[in-house]
Amino acid sequence: MEFISDLMNYAFLQKAFVTSIVVGIICGVIGSFIVLRGMALMGDAISHAVLPGVAISYILGINYFYGAVVVGVLTALGIGAISRNSRIKNDSAIGIVFSAAFALGIIMITLAKSATDLTQILFGNILAVRASDMWLTIIIGAIVVLTVLIFYKELLITSFDETMAAAYGLKTRMIHYGIMVLLTLVTVASLQTVGVILVVSMLITPASSAYLLTNRMSTMIWLASLFGAISAVLGLYISFELNLPSGPVIALVATSIFLLVFIFSPKQGILWNTIRKYKRRTVIND
Repeated sequence: MEFISDLMNYAFLQKAFVTSIVVGIICGVIGSFIVLRGMALMGDAISHAVLPGVAISYILGINYFYGAVVVGVLTALGIGAISRNSRIKNDSAIGIVFSAAFALGIIMITLAKSATDLTQILFGNILAVRASDMWLTIIIGAIVVLTVLIFYKELLITSFDETMAAAYGLKTRMIHYGIMVLLTLVTVASLQTVGVILVVSMLITPASSAYLLTNRMSTMIWLASLFGAISAVLGLYISFELNLPSGPVIALVATSIFLLVFIFSPKQGILWNTIRKYKRRTVIND
């Protein structure tokens, strides 16, 4: 295949390949906890709200990682402060903060750089990933995976029953903000691959696909990571072969996998559920 040949010969494609796999895996890992906690909207908020941090980094001439992480963490803290200290509910606080941050980020990027740079930040360009970006993504991936392995039990308990976790003496608020930090790191790592707008698709869709296939958290994480990696690599291949933007293609591949699982999942798929309902009606009628 031409893609395999190019992968062996071109360094830029090799960097894109490695980066896409790492992004797919870590999005699957942290996305599993986001889905179980019902925090999909928070994932969307963090991914959009890091844009001002990216803009500040461009203006200062530093790596976008630093500004994006700082702004992402501040966003999570700001959302929590609004919801705790007012009558505003959490979803409303998320909408207020992330929409304002996103709008501010677009204005700052537009004033500081060209429209081309804005498009790349919003939608990603995996084929333009640099060696420094690849290694930064690998380091973030190692941090995320290692943190989940060390605090797996605490994350598991608080994801399923936060009240019980508090009764056991776990610091649920600290764990919550710890997940926000990990979410911010994963979001920043995914910017070059799928961009600000579509990163939520990599966080939520592979994890949702895995959620339909298993009731075990550990299995869900493995499946979500696998689906994320497959989506990233297959999306990279299609975008390279057809000269399409990588971010949207990767998002559509992840959605296609979800639709297949949604239809054909043995326990949750609509096809088998329809067949089982038909058989039950047949038995009752007989």
